[in-house]
Amino acid sequence: MNHPPLPFSQACENNQAPIFAVLQQAFADRRHVLEVGSGTGQHSVYFAPRLPHLVWQTSDLADNHAGIRAWHAQHPAPNLRPPLLLDLAHSDWPQGEPDSGPFDAVFSSNTAHIVAWPLVQRLFALAGAHLPGGGVLALYGPFNYGGTYTSDSNRAFDAWLHQRDPHSGIRHFEDIVALAAQHGLALAHDHAMPANNRLLVFHRTAAPAEPAVE
Repeated sequence: MNHPPLPFSQACENNQAPIFAVLQQAFADRRHVLEVGSGTGQHSVYFAPRLPHLVWQTSDLADNHAGIRAWHAQHPAPNLRPPLLLDLAHSDWPQGEPDSGPFDAVFSSNTAHIVAWPLVQRLFALAGAHLPGGGVLALYGPFNYGGTYTSDSNRAFDAWLHQRDPHSGIRHFEDIVALAAQHGLALAHDHAMPANNRLLVFHRTAAPAEPAVE
């Protein structure tokens, strides 16, 4: 049976193993993970079977759902879930399967520098409002430190991002940490990754009394 070509990201393939090495620890006691911005779907089919103790829920804009489902069809896993619609500009916090309980972790890769800053703010507001105490948010991508680029390649990448969309661009690490703190998310680990990327792991410091963001 012939399958249509799958959407493919070489960068995604390159960074899966080092990301998994961190998630294996960060999500060791998690049960229900929401992936925000599943993209091609490659990360989900790699991580889900390697983290069989949890349910991996994909999500993205509707335009990306067909590609994600195609990857799932070719690489099924019992704990992998088809994509939910999640648009940070408009969507409410998604509801996963009742049997799995509420989401107690969020993973997002290469989204913060693509979406506009107000959408990064909303991602943290939603996570802070809905993750339980002890919940985990893992954010992967390039970041600036001390207001400067960490490499010439990141400087060139940021210029390309701005040319493509003036609202996108590499975010400042300090701005991300401050934003997280506003929503009850404290930086637990800052992991160096290949190709001048980082994996930031935040913990929800306390369970919110009621969701502040819908």
